[in-house]
Amino acid sequence: MPHLSLRFATALGAALLALPTLAQRAPVPAKALASTNRQTLLLNHEADITALLAKLTLEEKVHILHANSAFAAGGVERLGIPEIMTSDGPHGVRPEQGRNWKPPVDANDASTYLPTNNTLASTWNRALGLAYGTVLGSEANARGKDIILGPGINIVRAPLNGRNFEYLSEDPYLVAQMATGYIRGVQSQGVSACVKHYALNNQETHRDDVDVDVSERALREIYLPGFKAAVQQGGVYSLMGSYNKVRGTYATENAYLMNTILKGEWGFKGLVMSDWGSVHNTDEALRNGTDLEMGTDLALMYGGTDQSTATASTANAPVRSYYDRFFLADPALAAVKKDPKLLPLIDDKVRRILRVMYATDMLGGTKRPAGAFNTKAHQATALKVAEEGIVLLKNEGHLLPLSKQVKTVAVIGANADRLNAMGGGSGQLKAKYEVTPLQGLKNELGSGVTINYVPGYTIARDQQADAQQIAQAVAAAKAADAVVYVGGSFHGYDYTKWSDNAYDAEAVDKPDLKLPFGQDALVQAVLTANPRTVVVLLGGGPIETSAWVGQAKAVVEAWYPGMEGGNALAHILFGDVNPSGKLPFTFPKQLADAPAMKLGEYPSTPGNPLKETYKDDIWVGYRYYDTYHVAPQFAFGHGLSYTSFDYGKLTVTPGPQSATVRLAVRNTGKTAGAEVVQLYMHDVKSSVKRPEKELKGFEKVFLKPGESKTVTMQLPADAFKYYDEAKKQWVLEPGQFEVLVGSASDDIRQRGSLTL
Repeated sequence: MPHLSLRFATALGAALLALPTLAQRAPVPAKALASTNRQTLLLNHEADITALLAKLTLEEKVHILHANSAFAAGGVERLGIPEIMTSDGPHGVRPEQGRNWKPPVDANDASTYLPTNNTLASTWNRALGLAYGTVLGSEANARGKDIILGPGINIVRAPLNGRNFEYLSEDPYLVAQMATGYIRGVQSQGVSACVKHYALNNQETHRDDVDVDVSERALREIYLPGFKAAVQQGGVYSLMGSYNKVRGTYATENAYLMNTILKGEWGFKGLVMSDWGSVHNTDEALRNGTDLEMGTDLALMYGGTDQSTATASTANAPVRSYYDRFFLADPALAAVKKDPKLLPLIDDKVRRILRVMYATDMLGGTKRPAGAFNTKAHQATALKVAEEGIVLLKNEGHLLPLSKQVKTVAVIGANADRLNAMGGGSGQLKAKYEVTPLQGLKNELGSGVTINYVPGYTIARDQQADAQQIAQAVAAAKAADAVVYVGGSFHGYDYTKWSDNAYDAEAVDKPDLKLPFGQDALVQAVLTANPRTVVVLLGGGPIETSAWVGQAKAVVEAWYPGMEGGNALAHILFGDVNPSGKLPFTFPKQLADAPAMKLGEYPSTPGNPLKETYKDDIWVGYRYYDTYHVAPQFAFGHGLSYTSFDYGKLTVTPGPQSATVRLAVRNTGKTAGAEVVQLYMHDVKSSVKRPEKELKGFEKVFLKPGESKTVTMQLPADAFKYYDEAKKQWVLEPGQFEVLVGSASDDIRQRGSLTL
């Protein structure tokens, strides 16, 4: 592999060797380590917690259940119980200083800006999920944070969702695999991950009031598996409820989601945290699973102080803070005093919070690792994730990689020189530095190559194609030996002006899937001027390319690739690194082809309440495209390489209710590279309609030229099951199953079968 990969491997290896083992941090019973449900790791200090509960007054218990500032909660100084400090941002430690929203002034206090979560998912590399989480946990320690508010794992169902960049995939299996590594990486550093947003937060527009109705089968097969894996396999310590309603009840205080499924069926022992302001009723929150209420006054979000107070009811009454008015604050205290039967509910919530505090070494006398901030090793992880996450969508005539012998390069597109770290809402980060695509190309080519940069378009609300800017871009393209167009989507920056400049951002959905600011016309003109133009897209999700993709010889999806993104992109374009990213969701030819749009229930149906019925049911992403024969622009799992791979004969060895799949994969080209071998299942005959194929396994294999390796994948009983709504359980129906192995959902190389 290229020297960059070796350098990363060395840094990562050292970092992983330095991780504290569970045994070093806290004694863990062998039975707990062997358990299939890693939640048992939270039960090591039950006797200590019981003793501590006995010392707490009712007022102190209630104080633990709610925020006391923008990002802090609880704390009982009398008993040595510290506040819990949280940090927003699933791809970097947020810039809050202490308790408020104010960002730091000193850039040296800025974090490692990792590529966004969809970039991580595009690596299809479980080891990078672990490395990614480890960086976050280490930097959280360095900043004095106890809980990282991530990963975000909501299914990428609606292509217009403004927050898709924070999520992982349209496929629940891929979500589960990547989220589990992320969580274990964070928690290896003694910091709690907080998986979010539970559940069905699949749009940002009307996220606060939409009431989602979904079939039980779709809930179980599509929308919940990632959360279940986060709990039982990842052993996540905390979970965040979402803003939306589910079947008439707000998700954060939804008895079915929180009590029946999460804490009952899955055995979750950690704490359930609200999203900021997602609690609406004291009694519902007390009874239906909310453990910690977070939130903040909007004035604090927009730069106010942390001194918000309420007017005292009488002249002699104490002035109560804004946070004492939370639903799990004074109102909860009053409710318990009125009805002492509620006290066990309070105690259970406090117990869950204390479990997380012991697990994160906030209590118990064990110290966490010191943590580190923005180290070379962390930056190497950011680079590696970007390199493996960038996806080569098209490479007609082997236009890529570009030759370093070029004399002049035209770099066209405003995204080439745009910083993205401070955009996106809760994903907003203060990065110590950010290498743009333009700077990355300059770093790659040095002073011996002339780089001519032309923005080509202006990022501004309602901006359309500009003839003068297009003419400048065309002139630059005609005069260059090579052309790199860098466009696509963009992040909104300012919390106070979401409606003005947000595109891939929290709280708003995108207006459409087209390239904004008239880029379609610009790209067409540049491709006409120089057909050997490489089109690079930045963005947080699928985007329409049908207007020009037929003209383009080479198309690269670079997502939001983090602080080292420009370097990673240059390494891909000029062949230092062989691209190995694969799409974690489908790119439709047009928005109307997407199942959420095709079936007519997105956006939400107007009314009070605002209803949205998921009529697409289980037919999300490639499950829909493949089953209903709708051709996508770029399929789920698609991603090209500079080399080629041969798939050998497939061997399927069945067990009583399982199977083992083996095949050899050989690099038949002249370049070292990595292939993601994808394993799909097809139920040949079923009593219910099932998708044409479902992802049930994958392995990323790294091969030198001519090298061959045997890939082995296990199919447990769960891989064959569907959820039976009548029986209210998972069912493995005997019969014949087809095993499909390939390089993408639409590129199946080998087939096998078995009968269970």
